[in-house]
Amino acid sequence: MTHLENIKKLFSRNFVESPLLESFDVGKIYLSSGHLIACDPVITNDMKPFSTVFPKGDFPVLLHKERESNCVAYAEIIFSQEAIADWKLAITEGQNVKELEEGEVFGYPVESGMGCFMDADTQNSLNELEQRLYHSKGADFMGIYEEFFHEYFFDENGAIDQFAFLKPSQSHPGTIFAFETGYGEGFYASYIAYDKNLMPVKIVTEFIEIS
Repeated sequence: MTHLENIKKLFSRNFVESPLLESFDVGKIYLSSGHLIACDPVITNDMKPFSTVFPKGDFPVLLHKERESNCVAYAEIIFSQEAIADWKLAITEGQNVKELEEGEVFGYPVESGMGCFMDADTQNSLNELEQRLYHSKGADFMGIYEEFFHEYFFDENGAIDQFAFLKPSQSHPGTIFAFETGYGEGFYASYIAYDKNLMPVKIVTEFIEIS
């Protein structure tokens, strides 16, 4: 699994050292249950969380952009500063790495050009928001991207930024970290680093492979 070897080289230290990448500390994501989801939130509203349970709380998020294109190559959440003992392909319930053919990965499809990290509780909040908007707007409902995500990425002058932290519920603290995915549409895998006690240290989703 060459992707995994590449991820190990890039992300096994506390910083990423590559002349092809530029790293940005963009903020913190709040996980209420530790059941983490990665998906295109515009096309997938029932994504299963990863099998690994992560800590609860606020955690720093980094984006790593390909310098040449300025596109998002990697999105990363850091859970601890412990030394990394192992990396694994992130899987959800029912997935088995042994069933993959050479070169295959588990991951998520992107059709909207946007991916995200969020807690499973926050996915529920997003679905509740979509239902509320749909019922209140009826025929005028334009879809969750136009109704909720769009204003965080675009204003009347054009694009604002390549990422945003969004709160779908005023009564729940969960945040969605949403961002542009690489060159756009695709199928993208995530990788989890563990310490010697098998506790997660970080998770990284790869959108552009930088070797």
